[in-house]
Amino acid sequence: MKDKITEQSIVLFEKKGFNQTSIQDIADALEVTKGTFYYYFASKEQLLMDIHLDYITNLLARQQRILDNHYIKQREKLTKIIHLLIADIKDKGASGRVFFREMRHLAANHIDEIKTQREQFRLNIEKVVRDGVENGEFREDLRPDIIAFGILGVTNWSYNWFNPDGEVSTDELVEIFAQMILSGIDK
Repeated sequence: MKDKITEQSIVLFEKKGFNQTSIQDIADALEVTKGTFYYYFASKEQLLMDIHLDYITNLLARQQRILDNHYIKQREKLTKIIHLLIADIKDKGASGRVFFREMRHLAANHIDEIKTQREQFRLNIEKVVRDGVENGEFREDLRPDIIAFGILGVTNWSYNWFNPDGEVSTDELVEIFAQMILSGIDK
């Protein structure tokens, strides 16, 4: 039931927004009582925090698998990270939109925890770029920190407009973004 509450909440938060979705809305959508909600979650904010933690923890774990592959070059690691982010729009689009859009509704201590993990994801990208510069794959004059912000800006904004079932497929968008980003940093 906890998973059902979470899944339904993601749908409602995406559609109506966190503030406009009540616990009663969630309970009504699942045809359960508010007591059922409170059995699993102390508050709507705790539920939102669980959604955020699940999303970023899962994303970091999948990114780490890419980083741990020592048989591929940094260029391919960046492409795989771009693919990870764009593929999530299709696979976890509603969760991603809630993650990016509704974080402002978390308590300050929860925001700090999520920001720390988001920062780790960015720092991991920065390290891939830095390693690529150091091993001669990328130009020496790059700012790995700014490149990492750029990659995240391009990919994360896609949650607002990209339709995976539309004219451009996920793989095509990854290729377009990878070419655009990597052509600017290739040696």
